[in-house]
Amino acid sequence: METKKPIKPIKCIGLTGPYCAGKNHIARMLEQRGLAVLDVDKLGHQVIAAEKGLLAARFGDDILDADGQVDRKRLGAKVFGKPEELSALEDIIHPAVNREILAWVDARTEKACVINAALLHRTSVFQALDAIIIVEAGFFIRLLRAKKRDKLPWAVLLKRFHSQRQFTAQYSRGNADIYRVKNSGFSGFRSKALRKKLESRINNLLPLLGIETKV
Repeated sequence: METKKPIKPIKCIGLTGPYCAGKNHIARMLEQRGLAVLDVDKLGHQVIAAEKGLLAARFGDDILDADGQVDRKRLGAKVFGKPEELSALEDIIHPAVNREILAWVDARTEKACVINAALLHRTSVFQALDAIIIVEAGFFIRLLRAKKRDKLPWAVLLKRFHSQRQFTAQYSRGNADIYRVKNSGFSGFRSKALRKKLESRINNLLPLLGIETKV
């Protein structure tokens, strides 16, 4: 994997978290403080759409919907739990995603930026990150959130959770300091108490990262 450092002397913060921990909610809070945030998961969706021809050739035309676009759920079902198939998918998607990440970082004019990615450790900037924020929540809290949001069978959800059982350990291989943000409570993001707690945590964390914000 390419581990080229960003060309510009910009502070790069990684943001990640296991399934349904709420990292995208924290990403929005960082954006509200004036930080540039790249959503790598959305970037991956764009690359999947752009590479639909290669994907259909590799995984079959049945991954396409009635409009001829890639149905990500069908594609996911083709590769989940199948290392060889997953590797083939990554060989198509990851190089393009990593090029886009480096281009985005290089284009920044801010002093700091945030890379928001579920698979942060697989990105081209992982070894160049100055710090990593890991958003965490309890197992049962995340499981209930996932059921409410994605409405998948319990067995499917439990398989997804099991596949992430070593989630935090994979970040110990990096060079960056790790900071944790707890995002507990099934009342979720609508809870005023939880939001106040998260706001306080973010406000206290950013100075530790050497980042000044507009809030």
